[in-house]
Amino acid sequence: MSRPVIAALVLISLIGTGAAVCAHESQPGTLDLRQVAKDRYEVLWRAPIYYGQPHPARLALPDDWKNVVQPTVRMLPDSQVFRRVVNVGSRGVEGSILRFPGLEKTITDVFVRLNRLDGTTMTAVVRPSKPYAQLRGERTWYTTAGEYIGLGFHHILQGVDHLLFVLGLLLIVKGRMMLLKTITAFTVAHSITLAIATLGYASAPLPPLNAAIALSILFLGPEIVRTWRGESSLTIRFPWVVAFLFGLLHGFGFASGLSTTGMPKAELPLALLFFNVGVEAGQLLFVFTSLALARSFKVLEVSWPRWAEALPGYAVGSLGAYWTIQRTIMLLGALR
Repeated sequence: MSRPVIAALVLISLIGTGAAVCAHESQPGTLDLRQVAKDRYEVLWRAPIYYGQPHPARLALPDDWKNVVQPTVRMLPDSQVFRRVVNVGSRGVEGSILRFPGLEKTITDVFVRLNRLDGTTMTAVVRPSKPYAQLRGERTWYTTAGEYIGLGFHHILQGVDHLLFVLGLLLIVKGRMMLLKTITAFTVAHSITLAIATLGYASAPLPPLNAAIALSILFLGPEIVRTWRGESSLTIRFPWVVAFLFGLLHGFGFASGLSTTGMPKAELPLALLFFNVGVEAGQLLFVFTSLALARSFKVLEVSWPRWAEALPGYAVGSLGAYWTIQRTIMLLGALR
């Protein structure tokens, strides 16, 4: 069994998740609770734009929390920001449950952060499968680290365009050492720009960034075809160079999943480290699963029709072209 066929199977399963049309519509929402007095908290709920529409999830506060400052809404290019000030009563916020009705219908997470006057904080990640968070005391560093790992892992698995780029590399690379060099180059590159963007030293606007990432996938389509024909090119001879260069671009895409959480500066090193660990874990899971399935079908001597072997390369190029056109249209619309 050839590597292209198993890549096709992985690709088909990804498309079947329904996430392949707009891979970056899974940016997390954020909820900030900042204590401003003994029994008063400022509540900022940022709901990302979801597939071009207002996010279907809403924030449901406990019934005994009363508005002191009525809610206001501010529209941003990529989100809606709801602000209010509430009185939480004499019991405080400990043990209170915040719910997000409608989140279960999406693929987005919500990053919750609580800041108290005494300097203590609490963070949590709310998943669509469990759309609520219970507020509690400050947690250990390893509990928080686990949340950031999960956030990074979820981000890469929902980032179908990133995985499709990795898939394209798998279809081009030949040999274990070259595969190791290529994946390492991609990892190092996107780790660099992830750190630079998260720490605030550089930034990339999301609409043109998404279009450029789609173009990087489209670029791999013809290279895959050249590989089938036995032809050569710079990409085929030195895939790790291309992986590194485009990895710098993809790193800004990864950063968008972390920087939007707006974590305090004191948390940045921890968040950056463990978010990247989660991203790498998801990426390696995808690579190892692809290679393991390819190996298993080879051992079983499963034969595939010719069209099945050609499917992955054309799928990479076709989806890359579709996303490039779609995101370019969205970019031009945003510039008007």
